[in-house]
Amino acid sequence: MTRKVFYSFHYKRDAWRAAQVRNSNMIADEDEYGVIDSVAWETIERQGDAAIERWIKDQLKYTSVTVVLIGAQTAERDWVDYEIRQSWERGNALVGVRIHAMKNQDRETDLPGANPFATVKLADGTPLSSICKIYDWVADGGREDIGTWVEEAYKAREAYDGETTLMKSETVTPYIRSTPAPTPTAMPAAAPSVIRNPSRPWAR
Repeated sequence: MTRKVFYSFHYKRDAWRAAQVRNSNMIADEDEYGVIDSVAWETIERQGDAAIERWIKDQLKYTSVTVVLIGAQTAERDWVDYEIRQSWERGNALVGVRIHAMKNQDRETDLPGANPFATVKLADGTPLSSICKIYDWVADGGREDIGTWVEEAYKAREAYDGETTLMKSETVTPYIRSTPAPTPTAMPAAAPSVIRNPSRPWAR
């Protein structure tokens, strides 16, 4: 069964790579949300934080799986953090896909970034990074397998019976952090670091 997917990513840095993921056509266009061009995003952004929140929530309400496209600075983006939190709280499955090894419009790759799930924790202190899987678009064959990853994440969230309440954000607004995200660690682009044998049923 096809799942409706929301894509979360760093618009200014990774929009080109995100468009390549969408254009892989492994998920039907009508089942994809959260992907707009930079001009449309800037129009929403100019309307202020409340407008961005409304847009995110409106996009998410149609979906059951959130795919976080992870580039060099994704974990540092406040709105990505907000989208992850909103996704989890509404019951969406979450899965990460590293896209730094994809080429941008200038045919350049990027450095791998930190895991954005690591800074979002459940009430019992468990980070979502120990629950939500991460794949690599290039090394793990995303063009062929993203549909499988989405379905796997959906079924895993359905079967999940652990803590679901998120630890409250450190600040008043959930999308602004008072502490910096972990500094990305440089790794060879040809062999990105992806944990392949999770300690929990659907952790990576």
